[in-house]
Amino acid sequence: MSKQRLQQVADTMQQILGQVIQYELKDPRVGFATVTGVEVSADLQRATVRVSVMGEPDEQAATMEGLQRARGFLRKRVAEEMNHMRFVPELRLVHDTSLAYTMRIDEVLHEVEAERKANPPKLDDEPEDHGRA
Repeated sequence: MSKQRLQQVADTMQQILGQVIQYELKDPRVGFATVTGVEVSADLQRATVRVSVMGEPDEQAATMEGLQRARGFLRKRVAEEMNHMRFVPELRLVHDTSLAYTMRIDEVLHEVEAERKANPPKLDDEPEDHGRA
């Protein structure tokens, strides 16, 4: 199967799974989860679904557990929406922490910027003499 077709399948699955998780799952453990990407194997047997979860670590773990338990339902909904496919890939859900990592870097950069604003460098000072004559 062409790379373009695989990407189309992955994009469609990402859209479907995002909608189903947000609007159809009734598991109270599932908090705010976003499907950040889907990678489909060349033979369409497996799909790796990256999920970003907001909240505290214990809430994130509970959400991922709830999503793992709902894999069959999620796969069934993908099959219903993508009825033109002969075979629907087995879903492998992976906790995507890249968003949290990005948010932490952004937070640190804002802290550094605030610290620089609070303690700006003094440009009027004489440069330090580093042993030069």
